[in-house]
Amino acid sequence: MSETADIEPIGKREKTKVANRQAILVAARAVFAELGYEAATVRDIIRGTDLASGTFYNYFKSKEEVFDALADDGARRFRPILRMARENAESFEDYLHSAFVAYLHFIVQDNQLEGRPIQERRPHIIRMDTPEMVAVYQEVRQSLEDAIAHGDAPRVDADYLACACIGIAQEVGSAMLRRSPQDIDAAANFVTGLLLKGLEGAAQKT
Repeated sequence: MSETADIEPIGKREKTKVANRQAILVAARAVFAELGYEAATVRDIIRGTDLASGTFYNYFKSKEEVFDALADDGARRFRPILRMARENAESFEDYLHSAFVAYLHFIVQDNQLEGRPIQERRPHIIRMDTPEMVAVYQEVRQSLEDAIAHGDAPRVDADYLACACIGIAQEVGSAMLRRSPQDIDAAANFVTGLLLKGLEGAAQKT
């Protein structure tokens, strides 16, 4: 009886912590989309929740930390999509292209809220040292290393190439979000051609 009494409150507290953190992230997404990152304040985020102001600081120290948490959450949800692109690819070129298409689709869906793209107002470089972002990098690097080992890709530095793939995807994705219409195929074709064949390849893909 006493053991059950001890276990249940702990489980309830953990669920409350998860729910509170999620409420903050949901509110932050709405606030960043409505006001833009620079204009948004921690107070605006708190107003979007049912939480007391002191509760916010139990989870985050600033709006910068909230923004990084949103990016990390996106990385966690994107990783299985990226793995699926790898598993279904029929060639190295197909892997690159399908991975870029998957990423671009993801950011269009994930960053669009009330008609205003959050990532369009990206305030700073997204951190690459968080656990989920590191996991995405490792997923990309492993895919590239396997392709190189099997002779499907040129023998280049997999670390540099993984960083280049991620960096180019983020920057081209941000540029695409600022365009109307947002042509995912054109953006994916450009990046794939650029990585495989340089500028001539990018020109051939457009």
